[in-house]
Amino acid sequence: MTKKLKYFISIGLICFLLLITSFCLIKIRQTQQAFDKISTANADTNTAITKQQPFTILLLGVDTGAQGRIDQGNSDTMLVASVNPQTHRTILYSIPRDTMAEMIGTKTKNVQKINAAYNIGGSKMAKDSVSALLGLPIDYYATLNMGGLEKLVDAVGGISVKVPFSWQDSATGNQKFEKGWTHLNGSRALAYVRMRHEDPAGDYGRQLRQQQVIKALAKKLLSFNSLSHYQTLLNYLQTNLKTDLVFDDVTKMLLKDHQNFKTITTYQLKGSDAWINNSSYQIMATKTLQTATDRLRSNLDLPAKTLKNTETELNALNTDYDGLNNLNYQTFGLDTQYYTNNTY
Repeated sequence: MTKKLKYFISIGLICFLLLITSFCLIKIRQTQQAFDKISTANADTNTAITKQQPFTILLLGVDTGAQGRIDQGNSDTMLVASVNPQTHRTILYSIPRDTMAEMIGTKTKNVQKINAAYNIGGSKMAKDSVSALLGLPIDYYATLNMGGLEKLVDAVGGISVKVPFSWQDSATGNQKFEKGWTHLNGSRALAYVRMRHEDPAGDYGRQLRQQQVIKALAKKLLSFNSLSHYQTLLNYLQTNLKTDLVFDDVTKMLLKDHQNFKTITTYQLKGSDAWINNSSYQIMATKTLQTATDRLRSNLDLPAKTLKNTETELNALNTDYDGLNNLNYQTFGLDTQYYTNNTY
């Protein structure tokens, strides 16, 4: 091979590498531009992920974006994800939508159902209210509406879940689900996570199905190994997803630290029925809240802390309430919202 030929080959390789690098940079920029349209992050953005510190994400499923719903909506799905990048352990905790909780951020102390926090004060009030309820920092949030879930499932090619029992869902077009493993497209996944009345376990059963779908989606999302896949997803979700994560956080989680989400341990907050202002609530016992706090804080490498908040204070005052024979629960004037059967 002559020197002249080697020279031209070297120039050709350099040009080829420059072309590939330019293409990759363009793809990264395009993906970042798509992500910027869904991010609400500001100058005070948390840096826990980039610093390899444990962090929490509040996952909110909002009941808008499909079935004709276009208002602010309530966060009928609320899950706290506690992620430790050192141990590669993720804990996912479901919070029932009817949980009695203080709305953090209102002018006067206000107790309502936890799913109303997003409706009243958006993602900030939802984060602050969950933080106070569980006694730990909530670093980030991600809100996905019904239309977004449907599009996301379709965009990843559907998901497979194990249906716990057979049912026909009259609320969403009489879709039928047979017990056992099945593959769900977007519309069926939406019906699967929203059904409540046909489930013997009610909202608690629905939470378990929501956890199934999140795990199945995580498995699909983590199988993608390039930014181009995520750019396509972001283009689908621009009007349906909001988060205060930044682009670098997401690329680090999905492309570098994806092992953190391969094993997810799931839990549920479980409470007792109660009547407050003639409305049905779920009351979380102080012991239940403390157990959740201990698990989540331990996974975050935070010291143990005795939980003390409005919920535990009200529990201590309601000495006659037992959740069985006596369902009347007193908030001593902190609750003024009346919920009809159709309110939320």
